Amino acid sequence: MAKLNAYSEQEDGQWTVKGFIDVFKNIYTISADTKIVSKILEIHIFPELLKFADEAGYQIVLADHQNYYPDISFVALDDPTIKFAVDLKTTYRLQDKPGYCNGFTLGSHGAYFVDRAGKKNIQFPYNEYTAHYCLGVIYDRALKTDLDETRVYDITDLESITSVISHLQFFLTEKWKIASDKSGSGNTANIGSINNVEEIVAGAGMFSRLGESWFDDYWMNYGKISISLPTGVTKKITDLESFLVYRGGDPSLIVHKHGSRKRALSE
Repeated sequence: MAKLNAYSEQEDGQWTVKGFIDVFKNIYTISADTKIVSKILEIHIFPELLKFADEAGYQIVLADHQNYYPDISFVALDDPTIKFAVDLKTTYRLQDKPGYCNGFTLGSHGAYFVDRAGKKNIQFPYNEYTAHYCLGVIYDRALKTDLDETRVYDITDLESITSVISHLQFFLTEKWKIASDKSGSGNTANIGSINNVEEIVAGAGMFSRLGESWFDDYWMNYGKISISLPTGVTKKITDLESFLVYRGGDPSLIVHKHGSRKRALSE
């Protein structure tokens, strides 16, 4: 991760990418739109990922289609049955909530997640991957008052341009370790992440003490199991504690949200 930081940041923490350049050497600043920042970040660090793969004896296989999982498959050159799924995720720190970020999604819990041998919307069948990783970047967004997206800069102004993001924090962890028990970003087919920065970097998500098998079981059955409440009302299970009680698991192993009373009691 230190190499990625050195590659991506100036000494003052600003992103080394300043904008787009045309053949006339005009520089156009990058929009603060998170989707644009995310895509450029992916492009920017890709050469470093290629170097890493070459040094480690792997080839990189990119997803054939935009909506395929994962973003990158690392396949061992000496044994192609060894594969690692790596999704690139970026998000920004919340200025009004120190220590927290906006969170992100960790892939679908639909077709390929349930049918582990299936090939729908996935580069290789899910069960062919040795592990599933999230390579993430958490950053600060520049203040709107520090940016002027309407201005065109000359190449000689390069050093004076304020980067749209700064203080990049890279992390790599298996995705189940940073998962929450809620779907992400308004899309019920996607697994949501936790959003406490310290816990993300440490891989201390809700399932981190339960194990990957509980993560798989929960998300393969998310919203599919119905239980009857004492009131007589029937509801579908969409929270981890109810699921563990239903399955006979140990709810005390849930890592609850940072600072919550339940978390303090369980540790």
